[in-house]
Amino acid sequence: MKHIQEPRLLGCSECVNGAGLNFEFTMAFQPIVNTRTREVFAQEALVRGLNNESAGEIFKHVNQDNLYRFDQACRVKAIKLAAELKIDSYISINFMPNAVYRPELCIRATLNAAEEYGFPIDRIIFEITEGEEIEDHAHLRNIVEHYKQRGFLTAIDDFGAGYSGLNLLAEMQTNIIKLDMALIKNIDNDKVRQAIIRAILQVCDELEIRVIAEGVETREELITLQAFGIELFQGFYFARPSFESLADIHWGD
Repeated sequence: MKHIQEPRLLGCSECVNGAGLNFEFTMAFQPIVNTRTREVFAQEALVRGLNNESAGEIFKHVNQDNLYRFDQACRVKAIKLAAELKIDSYISINFMPNAVYRPELCIRATLNAAEEYGFPIDRIIFEITEGEEIEDHAHLRNIVEHYKQRGFLTAIDDFGAGYSGLNLLAEMQTNIIKLDMALIKNIDNDKVRQAIIRAILQVCDELEIRVIAEGVETREELITLQAFGIELFQGFYFARPSFESLADIHWGD
């Protein structure tokens, strides 16, 4: 893995104020729900502009030179907002593996933020975005193991859509995987995708990995996935991301 420079620890106030970035951003939250218990399992923190611009607009400003600072600022902003909103579920934070140079250093800002804002570290999930090409798999495996040891849950986001697929799961077992929405769309009418998802569920059951189906948009998709035994869901069917707030949830009643 290529290192630009050894990163330094950023303070909470520095991260909240943008960590020296030349752009500003905030967060929206989208719920991940358990349809069996009818409870919110987690709230995923999603990057937004100050006027609710999309994550894509923000990422136009992110490059190799500011990747580390941006990653650290995302963590702290998500935790601060979660504490202000009194979120009592897990919060799920996307992290960029290529921005984490030394996990023991990079995690300190997260731990400091959790302590400063009063948010329990055992309610934080770190999501690896599989769509980001991993430069060093051994390094990522070290990150995941370090996070687990510190009491965080870990997840592979967009599972089935990125560069690694099952190979990534073979190298490291996260606590959770999130099935990519491309696998979920029109699942009720797609026998091939149904077979693929059933196979993934069997693997995850044997490895004791929880599965979240993301991108659920219709009742038919939901019913099909529930029949497979999935309990955790995320998608527009339940709620869209809510800007700096918590969304009202549609349970389908």
